[in-house]
Amino acid sequence: MGEELPEPLDVIAVGAHPDDVEIAVGGTLASLVRQGYRVGIVDLTDGEPTPASPGPEVRLAEAAEAARILGVQVRETLELPNRRLFDSFESRVELAKVFRRYRPKIVMGIADKTPMASPDHWQAMQITDAAIFYSRLTKWDDQFDGLPVHTIRKQLWFPLGFSSLKALDMPGAFVSDISETLEAKMESVRAYQTQFPASKERIFRMVEGFAKTLGGTAGFVAGELFLPATPLGVTDLVQTLCPDR
Repeated sequence: MGEELPEPLDVIAVGAHPDDVEIAVGGTLASLVRQGYRVGIVDLTDGEPTPASPGPEVRLAEAAEAARILGVQVRETLELPNRRLFDSFESRVELAKVFRRYRPKIVMGIADKTPMASPDHWQAMQITDAAIFYSRLTKWDDQFDGLPVHTIRKQLWFPLGFSSLKALDMPGAFVSDISETLEAKMESVRAYQTQFPASKERIFRMVEGFAKTLGGTAGFVAGELFLPATPLGVTDLVQTLCPDR
């Protein structure tokens, strides 16, 4: 293998478009960075074209600014097609290459369909699920540019829709405390000026209100919802349920 591998990441969050990750889990990513972890974002597409954006270079500049606000160390945008994103062998391999290159412990991805929003979100979920599996497969070096196999230890899903709180009823659902990083989350979403102009101020109220509602269910000022792909183990029941603050 000729490629020199970068420093590993602890966590990678995957979205279909720039702004997906910020809306869903931007506060958690900012919290992780403040706790000393190395965090990355992967956007499967550049999100273009969109009605109010003059072109991909502007959307990518907005994404870079949002990443700076959150403090994440790495952001990569794959060259998969917006509006025509499909779960295919090629898209799975492209994302798995990123996982093999950055060797994350945890991967976060979109949880489900988003009715009346982009169908790319559902495709992104399937691509992410498959790429996590592909990342650890041996005897397939020719498909992955010789990048070493890597086993991702935990997978989490995050809901991207705000129409209901039904995901709270799913087994294992938990809320991440973003009380200290809600402001950073909101600032990162506001970085997408082409997507959320002043006429869409209600979006910010919705995102903030949803975070505060989720946080309130767990006793926090604000929170973000996650669904684990496998059961989470507990070694200290008291500290897990009643952490010292």
